[in-house]
Amino acid sequence: MNALLKNTLAVTAVALAAHASAQVTLFEQEGYQGESFTTSRTVDNLARRGFNDSASSVVVVGERWEACEDQRFNGRCVVLRPGKYPSLNAMGLSNRITSVRAVSRNTRVDDRRYAPAPAPVIAPAAPQITFYEDEGMSGRSFTTGRQINNFNRFGFNDSASSAVVVGERWEVCEDARFRGQCVVLRQGTYPSLRAMGLNNRVSSVRVLDRNERIDERRYAPAFAAVTAPATGQITFYENEGLNGRSFSTAQEINNFNRFGFNDRASSVVVVGERWEVCDDVQFRGQCVVLRQGTYPSLRAMGLNDRVSSVRMLDRNERIDDRRYAPALIAAPVPGPDFRPQRDERLFEANVTSVRAVMGTPEQRCWVEPGQVAQGNNVPGAIAGALLGGILGHQVGGGSGKDLATVGGVIAGAALGAKVNGQQGAAEDVRRCENVPNQKPQYWDVTYNFRGQDHRVQMTTPPGQTVTVNAQGEPRK
Repeated sequence: MNALLKNTLAVTAVALAAHASAQVTLFEQEGYQGESFTTSRTVDNLARRGFNDSASSVVVVGERWEACEDQRFNGRCVVLRPGKYPSLNAMGLSNRITSVRAVSRNTRVDDRRYAPAPAPVIAPAAPQITFYEDEGMSGRSFTTGRQINNFNRFGFNDSASSAVVVGERWEVCEDARFRGQCVVLRQGTYPSLRAMGLNNRVSSVRVLDRNERIDERRYAPAFAAVTAPATGQITFYENEGLNGRSFSTAQEINNFNRFGFNDRASSVVVVGERWEVCDDVQFRGQCVVLRQGTYPSLRAMGLNDRVSSVRMLDRNERIDDRRYAPALIAAPVPGPDFRPQRDERLFEANVTSVRAVMGTPEQRCWVEPGQVAQGNNVPGAIAGALLGGILGHQVGGGSGKDLATVGGVIAGAALGAKVNGQQGAAEDVRRCENVPNQKPQYWDVTYNFRGQDHRVQMTTPPGQTVTVNAQGEPRK
């Protein structure tokens, strides 16, 4: 069993075992990576289990656990509440744990003995790749979480034109059994496989071990250009910023409960047509219309973790402007504190893609001098007619006013026709045009950390790297 499978099973077991007895899982590296050791029993000497002084991160389920740096619970000891501890550095126990035991729920513990509050336990997304028959994640699709040696057996050989990758990296090849041209896809959305030479050519695919080193030249471009599909599609993500588990559909969904994604969506990508998103089933309750674009957060529109039904709107259907969501939310709603935490270990992640998002166009106006009409010609007659009309309005009154106006127009036209070499009246003309905003509103940045792509919006352009913590979260 390889390290990836062992780690996936370990963390998944941890997340699902809350109903079972107390359990602790120790990981060799920060961020729950590397080799792991799980126990639900007292271990007074980890050297006997081959895991002494090897733990750098921990997941605790059920009861509290006491972790000590010496055998038989001697030396410095810390009590861990249920939750996830991505790093043991802050509590001074990184690569120093020698003994562990569960603490009875009835045992009173001095608050000073507890480790800092943990992060909640959330199982990581299992590796998964979805191929679509058409570009833009549309048409018939095929999803797998395991190795496929030959797509012929699944009726999807040489049929893929776009893909979505969740979790680990995947190797995609044009021939069966991973022969021919092969490309590695990181987690993310690939609206077209054309740029990498694999459009309608994929025949085999397999997930890569998270610890396997890959030459950068083997990776596909981080994000291919979006090609709008023939029909609309919408993809919901469990977390803000287009992260976490995702659910895509090109069809009307009147109840998300049937698909296990009710009240789970926090961000959305819309491709093609407009979609109506509602917080109750059968399109009831609060509903918002989303145009094509990226919505990194549903919080501002009051739909975070509340979407229950969705349907595509006919392109000819007229929608009141008040029903639309903001066209594009510039960045996820502030929440996390991106300042480095105390004793937090920081890393540099490579930037793989930068996109400057420009502001809305500005209207600029100017005044041009009026053109002067000359010569014994029709324009002169028209100019005279207009002057005559103005003159006619200035004389007469009551019902005679209209007659005076008509008379003035006729007389003015005759006068204009006789003009030869004399200047007519000139008026300044105000003109306006929409000018693109040359200043970026923000930068949409994609960076890769430990084999996974992350996205963040920044107010200034990044360098070649982004500073992150052990979980890949950006730090200022």
